Amino acid sequence: MTGTTLVGLLAAALVAVGLYGFLVNPQPLRKLIAFNLVGNGVFLLFGFIAERGGLPGIGGDPVPQALLITGIVVAFAATALAVTLLLRLHESTGSTSLADEAPSPKDPAA
Repeated sequence: MTGTTLVGLLAAALVAVGLYGFLVNPQPLRKLIAFNLVGNGVFLLFGFIAERGGLPGIGGDPVPQALLITGIVVAFAATALAVTLLLRLHESTGSTSLADEAPSPKDPAA
């Protein structure tokens, strides 16, 4: 098994595990982690493409490298926003799961 095949299989495994976790888990935090696994699989694949596409003496191809760095920054910002929203949801409802019925308002006297 060559390195190319191993990296491709690892990227596919990360995407597959992330998609499975995203579809199966009902909790929002677990869905967020699974979505990040999908992103990491794609980033691994893009990083490998960037490294392979370069000229022999120059290094990697700069376009996939720029896409990879931009994607990592956007994924980090989106994850931070999602965690902040989950913390606010936990503050207001006391749970991080999205219930079918509306939560009762908190007692204003307390």
